[in-house]
Amino acid sequence: MPLIAHVSLGTNNLDKALEFYDSVLGCIGVKRIIDIPNIGAAYGRMNPEFWVQLPCDGQPAGIANGVHFAYHVESIEQVHAFYLAAIEAGATDEGKPGPRSEYSEAYYGCFVRDLDGHKIEAMFWDKSKAPE
Repeated sequence: MPLIAHVSLGTNNLDKALEFYDSVLGCIGVKRIIDIPNIGAAYGRMNPEFWVQLPCDGQPAGIANGVHFAYHVESIEQVHAFYLAAIEAGATDEGKPGPRSEYSEAYYGCFVRDLDGHKIEAMFWDKSKAPE
C-alpha cells in the first residue's frame, strides 16, 4: 500500500486547470478518473491519486512556499514529454529536464509551475544508477 492516498491542489479556474492537467498528465499515462462538475476531478493511472479542485471553503486557491508534487514516470523521455506538454499548456519553467545528482545519480527530473503557480515535477528513478 502506498504511503500517500492522494493529494489535492486548489485552482482558481477549474476549466483551464483541468485542460492543463488532461494534457500534461495524459502524456505520462495518467488519466482523469473522477469528474465532479463545478467542483474538481481526480487523476491517476488506476486509482484517484491526484485531485484538482476549487477550494472547499470558497476562498481563492493559494500556493505553499516549499511545497511541490512529483509525478513518477517510466523514462527520461517521459520527463521531457511532461516538460514540453506543460510549457506548451502555459506552465512556467522551474528547472529544465536533466539529471539531479544533488539528490542521487539515479534521479532525473524537471520542474514547472502550473497555471495557478503550484510547483510540479516529473521524475525518473534509474534503478541501475541507484545507491545500494
